[in-house]
Amino acid sequence: MEHMTSHLADQSAYVGPVGSVTYLQCRRMTGIDTDPVCAIFATKAQTEAEAMVCRVLEDIAYRLDLLEQAKTAHEFAQMVVPAQRVGTVAQQMGLLEVAIAARHLAVAAEQADGVALHAIMARLEHGFDLAVTEVWQAAHAG
Repeated sequence: MEHMTSHLADQSAYVGPVGSVTYLQCRRMTGIDTDPVCAIFATKAQTEAEAMVCRVLEDIAYRLDLLEQAKTAHEFAQMVVPAQRVGTVAQQMGLLEVAIAARHLAVAAEQADGVALHAIMARLEHGFDLAVTEVWQAAHAG
């Protein structure tokens, strides 16, 4: 994690302790193991492999939508099973960061921790967006 500090430019209008603002930039890797996707493309015809990968990614996207809806409605108990399913499928596809975030989301849902759910859901969605690009790059590289 990169740590940067910036001093406040105009402190005259600021009421409170004078200091600096710290920005934390987390440089995440996509956390993907391309072997499962490459194996699918190595053992199936191109169109069949693409259809299979599309179905899996669409399933994850659908469940992410269900998770977002449940989070918005504060139905945290409804998030546990879809989060676990996303974690299992993501693990099988080699989407390691997505799998980890989904498992963390299931735990936060079980604990009804709304603040953690919001943060983890954002991490999960971002990780999935990055993973989709990586999956297709891996599929077409091999």
